[in-house]
Amino acid sequence: MSEATRDEWMTVAAARMLWNRCVCFVGIGLPSAACNLARFTHAPDIVLIYESGTIGTRPDVLPLSIGDGELAETASFVVPLPEVFSHYLQAGRVDVGFLGAAQVDRYGNLNSTVIGPYDAPTTRLPGAGGAPEIAAHARQTFVMLKASPRSLVEQLDFRTSAGYLDGHGARARTSATGDGPRAVITDFGILTPHPRSDELRLSALYAGATVEEARAAVAWPLLLAETVETIAAPSESELAILRALHARTREAHARPVVLPQVTA
Repeated sequence: MSEATRDEWMTVAAARMLWNRCVCFVGIGLPSAACNLARFTHAPDIVLIYESGTIGTRPDVLPLSIGDGELAETASFVVPLPEVFSHYLQAGRVDVGFLGAAQVDRYGNLNSTVIGPYDAPTTRLPGAGGAPEIAAHARQTFVMLKASPRSLVEQLDFRTSAGYLDGHGARARTSATGDGPRAVITDFGILTPHPRSDELRLSALYAGATVEEARAAVAWPLLLAETVETIAAPSESELAILRALHARTREAHARPVVLPQVTA
């Protein structure tokens, strides 16, 4: 079996952070891959919630979007979107919010709105969606993104979702009920908040990644945890299951869409 790519390292590392029967509010993309890998390996009874209102969904392939029919077809039940937020998220029933972002700053705040000035952006991103509420109310959040000084930035172009705000206990002084971003999973390793300042610091590296690589990918002076751990390499089993999932997904998404015939 070929060596793991950095995307596979990210996905496996993120999947390992989840546990069986965890209730997880999932974003599309890498977060979805990580959560479903956990479901196919060590967490078969994980409860996946997507923003379309699908609860306990068990897709065989990764969804193209939150509106993918695979999610509704395999869900335990589907509820109206307001109920997802009021009865699950805001009621404190979501263990983990799994988010992506275009930018993350040193205190774990997220931008998924625009790159550049808001009134005249160079890039308009997908937008907030439910991310601000997930970031505020999930018991904890995990964030996945590929690292560069353009994505791990000193100053966000727009603050879409609150992490630890300005740090030093600022989040704890708000009405946010969740504990905030407990890990940012990148393609060099994992950042976690300092227990006093809330600033993200390097706490774990993949084998082959270096502190110098991590610091070069971050736009602020990156601090190190007291012990920077080395993350165990993806196992052959984890890689085989993840690659099979991606292969099924590519095959499913390559098929032409065939609409059912409606007869009068």
